[in-house]
Amino acid sequence: MTVFLKEYIHPDARRMLEEHCTVVDNFDNPDEIDAIILRSYPVDAEVMDKCRNLKLIGKHGVGCNTIDLAEAKKRGITVLNTPLANTNSVAELIVGLILNIARNITVAHEKTQEGAFPSIAPKEMTGMEVSGKTLGLIGTGNIARRAAQILHDGFGVKVIGYDPFVSKEAMEKMGYEKYETVPELIAASDIVNVSVPLTPATENLIAGETFNSFKKTAILVNAARGGIVNEADLYEALKAGKLRAAACDAFVNEPPTKENTNLYELENFIGTPHIGACAEEALYRMGDEVVREVIKVLGGAEPAHRVV
Repeated sequence: MTVFLKEYIHPDARRMLEEHCTVVDNFDNPDEIDAIILRSYPVDAEVMDKCRNLKLIGKHGVGCNTIDLAEAKKRGITVLNTPLANTNSVAELIVGLILNIARNITVAHEKTQEGAFPSIAPKEMTGMEVSGKTLGLIGTGNIARRAAQILHDGFGVKVIGYDPFVSKEAMEKMGYEKYETVPELIAASDIVNVSVPLTPATENLIAGETFNSFKKTAILVNAARGGIVNEADLYEALKAGKLRAAACDAFVNEPPTKENTNLYELENFIGTPHIGACAEEALYRMGDEVVREVIKVLGGAEPAHRVV
């Protein structure tokens, strides 16, 4: 079996894949390709046209927004992912970003290097405590729940949630109060976390007038996908003081730079280059699982986590 793999995966996982399959990183002989393993590589109809014998697409991670799922389904190509392997890693980054912007850590670091403070404990670096605040979850999947657990158990935050796919009763079992609309949830939250996939329904989910619902002291974190939070509107909202600060690990144009987003002009914004799953442990779990699943499914078994 031949597997197309162009992106980095954990070396142990790659070695295992090479023991069972021929691994290629080009389309010199596309008819020989049986499976594709990807992290963010786009697999659209054009790629599927090239790989006429493609049977399987394995996503190293959770989000499948770079795969044309409708086209894969139409062609009978199986798509699988590893939805639990990076849960803890992304959740820990979310918590880290919240603490960072709540206490101005990055700004204080940069200004200290510049010699901007004539004394210790400068007034302009006054932050806010996370303890006892209200955390609003937009999306209550695995990553959001893990981040909420860390913040609830460690900092005593109250957790509320918006998720149209989860009933009030199910959310109450999680320990969350359910909100029916995004603006209502935002208005009740001190910290807002976005953990939903990018779909037509979630694109620009936080945009325009929705920013008027934020408390002026609120924090927004998006470590999910670019495009869920409208970046131009976020810039204007942060500049106008409609919320305290924001942090993003996902952008419309990736990797993010000062040239492709003006958010980096703002001191109350932190942006990281989609590093949520970039922890050694998560990379090992994702690589190991996707390789084992691809080998298993190519052998005729059913995937543990089928997307299509």
